[in-house]
Amino acid sequence: MRLSSLLPAFGGVLFLSSAFAAERVQFNRDIRPIFSDTCYACHGPDENKIKGKLRLDSLEAARKGGKSGEPAISPGHPEKSEVMKRLLTSDADDHMPPAEFHKVLTKDQIALVEQWIKEGAEYQGHWAFQIPVKPSVPTIPAGGNAIDAFLAPGLAAKGMKPNGEAPKTTLLRRAALDLTGLPPSDADLQAFLADNTSEAWSKALDRLLASPYYGENMAMQWLDFARYADSNGFQSDTQRTMWPYRDWVIKAFNTNQPFDAFTVEQLAGDLLPNATRDQIVATAFHRNHRINGEGGRIVEEWFAENVIDRIETTGSTWMGLTMNCCRCHDHKYDPISQKEFYQFFAYFNSIEESGVLGDFGGAGGTKRGGNTPPVLSLPTKDQQQKIDEASSALASSEQALKAIPNDQPEAYAAWLAKQRAALSKVGVAWESLNDEKVSAKQNAEFKRLDDGSWLVSGGTAAKETYVIEASPTGSMLTAVRLEALPDDSLPNKSLGRAFNGNFVLSAFEVRLKTADGKTTNIPLIKAEADFDQAGWTIAKLAPEPMTKGKPKKASNDKSGWAIAGNEAKNRVPRKAIFTVSPTPIPTGAKLIVVMRHEAFSDHSIGRFRLNTSSVDAKLLSIKTDPAAEAARRLLSKPADQLTPADRKALAKLFADSPEHPRAQAVAKVTAAKLAHEAVLSDPVSVMVMKELPKPRDAFVLLRGEYDKIGPKVERALFRALPPMPAGEPNNRLGFARWLTSGTHPLTGRIWVNRAWERLFGIGIVKTSENFGSQAEWPSNPELLDWLAVEFVDRKWDMKAMYKLLMMSSAYRRSAAVTPEMLEKDPDNRLVARGPRFRLPAEVIRDQALWTAGLLVDKQGGPSVKPYMPEAVWDETSVYGDMRNYKADMGEGLWRRSLYTIWKRTAAPPSMLLFDASGREVCTVKRSRSNTPMQALSLLNETTFVEAARKLAEQTLRQPGDADARLAWMFRKVVRRDGTPAELSVLRKGVDKRLATYAADATLAPKLLGQGLSPLPADLDKAQMAAWTVTANTLLNLDETVTRE
Repeated sequence: MRLSSLLPAFGGVLFLSSAFAAERVQFNRDIRPIFSDTCYACHGPDENKIKGKLRLDSLEAARKGGKSGEPAISPGHPEKSEVMKRLLTSDADDHMPPAEFHKVLTKDQIALVEQWIKEGAEYQGHWAFQIPVKPSVPTIPAGGNAIDAFLAPGLAAKGMKPNGEAPKTTLLRRAALDLTGLPPSDADLQAFLADNTSEAWSKALDRLLASPYYGENMAMQWLDFARYADSNGFQSDTQRTMWPYRDWVIKAFNTNQPFDAFTVEQLAGDLLPNATRDQIVATAFHRNHRINGEGGRIVEEWFAENVIDRIETTGSTWMGLTMNCCRCHDHKYDPISQKEFYQFFAYFNSIEESGVLGDFGGAGGTKRGGNTPPVLSLPTKDQQQKIDEASSALASSEQALKAIPNDQPEAYAAWLAKQRAALSKVGVAWESLNDEKVSAKQNAEFKRLDDGSWLVSGGTAAKETYVIEASPTGSMLTAVRLEALPDDSLPNKSLGRAFNGNFVLSAFEVRLKTADGKTTNIPLIKAEADFDQAGWTIAKLAPEPMTKGKPKKASNDKSGWAIAGNEAKNRVPRKAIFTVSPTPIPTGAKLIVVMRHEAFSDHSIGRFRLNTSSVDAKLLSIKTDPAAEAARRLLSKPADQLTPADRKALAKLFADSPEHPRAQAVAKVTAAKLAHEAVLSDPVSVMVMKELPKPRDAFVLLRGEYDKIGPKVERALFRALPPMPAGEPNNRLGFARWLTSGTHPLTGRIWVNRAWERLFGIGIVKTSENFGSQAEWPSNPELLDWLAVEFVDRKWDMKAMYKLLMMSSAYRRSAAVTPEMLEKDPDNRLVARGPRFRLPAEVIRDQALWTAGLLVDKQGGPSVKPYMPEAVWDETSVYGDMRNYKADMGEGLWRRSLYTIWKRTAAPPSMLLFDASGREVCTVKRSRSNTPMQALSLLNETTFVEAARKLAEQTLRQPGDADARLAWMFRKVVRRDGTPAELSVLRKGVDKRLATYAADATLAPKLLGQGLSPLPADLDKAQMAAWTVTANTLLNLDETVTRE
């Protein structure tokens, strides 16, 4: 027999067992934590890991014993129980747990096990898996509510007298930070201080719960659960658009959506009858996971990983269960088998998804990022109107095209005559542009030469764009020719403006601007050149064909056409032909050509000439083209020498020609498609869940490996938990309703425990991330169950539950601590005093912005880029579209931290410093540390220095003398009046620093130059600097960054 484990002992066991020493020993409270910690790894539910054929997770198995045949537990007889013999023996070979596991039971723990066996060794099902029953409320203490009634016996048993109520300023700051994540406004503070009625506190809470900041604050934690980020993760970690889901979460909290609906919509909103747009957006919860875009990724592997991520996230978020180990084997501690894990898997594996990043044509394409199907487009009202109009125009143009007959004898004769006339004249295929105007986006300047070419001079730039606008000669456009020419004025007398004479043309765009000012893109069909530098071919400038109605994808800015102009042999004229979709040129229309150079700095064309053609593109070729030559021969043949085959070939040429009457209709259809695609691409989209018509099969994955397929399984719930409610579908919708049925033993307990943890710093169950067998016994199980049932009775009303908790005397107590309290209840589990703990990362920053008057009062919308080190993204990603971090230049610098752009592989450093999660995976509980680095951040980071400067500016504009201003500043930051001693210390600091800055005029500008908010011209710089340092000190106070 082996009694062993992998995790450290729970420190709370002895405290609880001693507290209930006069009571009968309980398995769940006293024994399960010991067994789970030291025994279940080898003698628990995992059948494949059992040592010595012994299980200790049930009385039946323990009485049966293991290989020795002796009963491990003999109820009423510890002396006959093999467990006690192994715990007490001095023989190292027989002692349990084995020495190599470094687990040693204390004497008190061994005594508990002995007493439990002596009392009959009564096993209990795990408390968290039992449906909660609402206990009767004990006598409610004066001034309290039901919560205080449940807490009172524990305090009495310890002989502890709870603290009185905290000062009103402290109390309102506590509540405001808890509910809104911001200090109380001056108006709210004054209203509360002035209200001496018995309803003052209730009204203050109502104001905070009604604040739009409430939803933002509550969403911060939920986004950790949802592993929300603005990037896809993994090597390239490209950008995605998921912020509409964040907006949905904020709205759900602000409108006080009941938690059951909040749950159902996120897990299965797409399966609701007549699902609304918001209900489908909610399902983005389970599309927030990482999506792999790495080269060499295996689609099947990452499909499985995505589904497993959903299982683990669902288990952690709603049930507080750790489920990861079940992918490989039965759970070591909880009654969840590997088969049940994959039955659970079957609820989440039938989404219309590939499992990898997009369908962008391979690993190279995935570096562009984007949203991976299924997605939901979210057009505004105006955008939807434009979509409807474009759809109607497209349908009309397609109908008009169908009505045009193929047989067009008159048009054929005219076309044939025109083509023969064109071929009889040299050079007529290419026509010059009229009224050419050339401009540059950056510094380039242009000079028109006698041969019609343009010579470029002036400054160069990292990225340069030429825009040419002219009047085309013909009535039809089929192609544009670009000639790049050498010139003595260019580097190495070559063709490009780079130091070596080369250029890289990144993009070539053709547009048509009609007389009414409307501009449409003319799609490129083909690009060819008379020379390509190796690896830099002009073909890259022609987008991929449009397929399945999806927009064409242009090459990225690190590719393009180059001509190796650094080599002497290549310093000769080069030509390129860009074939376009045949496009009629209306009277008065202008042709716009855009030439982009974005691959390398300075690599732009130095001299060029443009021509257009209206000749059938099949007759145009930059190199010898057999098809073009054959067409020319046919057109050159006299009519009386044409064979039937010749006539058939000519008819085919005409049918494909832009001169065919259908061509104009085809061009209109093409333009309508482009316009339609353009308006479809305008609206924001979000990745969502969408169920397949037929569910995918699910299988046990042996050892959790995607390619080791085991037995097929069907959707089913865990046997240890209640069954699906009658009448519910066996899919995600039924599963979500099962979670919120009111009889699920975990959902309500999990939520109220986290709410308690948010308000009191530590949950009734300390292990809020784990309610399985290794969970800590609740500090007050009756209170936990009463709250869980009360939550359901109140129709899952989250705001009502927060108010209930905050109306208690326990919540309102002063946080002052005495030596007796530390000795009797060091972790404040009995709540004799008010809670005191460091604020979350986001709240610390938001509080500083609010105090300084910098916080932008705007809700929702895309993520923003506040101050961060410029290279912060580059350290973790060589590829992808989230590199070269640049902070915003406007209001994005001062939005709430909730809206900060979140790159998984390079999350905001200051947030991580204050224990924010990286959002790689679901995180239901953050750690809480206090480190010197945090103080350095508060004193030196741009955000906090700028906030201190703006606070100093506000202070200096207050009426009164320095002492009055200092008192105002203290009250603004801490939200209470400073004591004479505190203000005296601060005044000495102000005076000392003022003398320093006044003595050296070079010091103040260095400090005051941080941040982009304007610096006042009317305030003395030495005064500003001295008060800025004082403000910085206040923002770094322990009391400021602590909620108490």
